[in-house]
Amino acid sequence: MAKSSSLNKDTQQALRELKQQLKAAPVTTITASAKTANIKGASGKAPEETPDDEKLFAQAMRGVKPIKTDETPVPASARPKKPSAQILARRAAAVGVDEAGMQGISDTQAMLNPVASEAVLSYRLATLQHRIFEQLKTGKLRWYEAVDLHGCTIEEARSAVLQIIEMARQANENVIKIVHGKGPQAILKTYVNGWLRQHREVLAFVSAPSEQGGTGAVLVLIKRAERQSSDEKANTSKPKTR
Repeated sequence: MAKSSSLNKDTQQALRELKQQLKAAPVTTITASAKTANIKGASGKAPEETPDDEKLFAQAMRGVKPIKTDETPVPASARPKKPSAQILARRAAAVGVDEAGMQGISDTQAMLNPVASEAVLSYRLATLQHRIFEQLKTGKLRWYEAVDLHGCTIEEARSAVLQIIEMARQANENVIKIVHGKGPQAILKTYVNGWLRQHREVLAFVSAPSEQGGTGAVLVLIKRAERQSSDEKANTSKPKTR
């Protein structure tokens, strides 16, 4: 029994010492209100929570609707814009024009036959069928390309006319349209009239119908470029044997 009493006393002493230690230790528990008070700044307001990347992205995309693939507009295919006379002139200067077309083209010769502003231009070779000329005259022949000479110098206009004729021949087309305008003196109109009459590839030309430019433009019929057949090309490319 003495031993049991001694143990009880020791246990009681240990408990008393533990209580004293707990009382002496600082309190480290922080309540929710104390935590909020420590976070508040000088203004007394708690800072707002910083949104994460997902929240920022969601806010930025608010109200944006996705584009459906089948609703995406498809641009309609359009024919490229026709080259201006200045572009044709620069192209002619860069690559050159058909030497055959250049031979016999004289500005002086063209100016020897001035035409009036409202004059109807008309020209055809004697060998051309009258029926084809009438189709050209009435605008029934589809023209391949057109060039507008308004604002051109004489040199630019001449180069543009020669170049568009060469372009048509390379494309195996034989009708083009040249807009020369009228003007008080009809200078460009006079030059175009003279140049076309001298050009060896021109079969005929005539002032366009009123709905296609009237006396301010001409429809020109030119010779088609001669095309060798595939057989002829093959025979030409083969070396001759004896």
